[in-house]
Amino acid sequence: MARVCEICGKKSMVGHQISHAHNVSKRRWRPNLHQVRARVGSASRRIKVCTRCLRSGRVQKAVR
Repeated sequence: MARVCEICGKKSMVGHQISHAHNVSKRRWRPNLHQVRARVGSASRRIKVCTRCLRSGRVQKAVR
């Protein structure tokens, strides 16, 4: 399962977690994805969308 927004393409980022003693370890920032039923063309599909796209109105939610 790819953790990628199907609208804007936002995906995981990598970096370092740094403690107070400056111990460094790898970490990941994952996007806040939700699986929603949305209108794609004339049909409705279940797609993974980040919350930024949901809030901004880039996705038209499908009505059952």
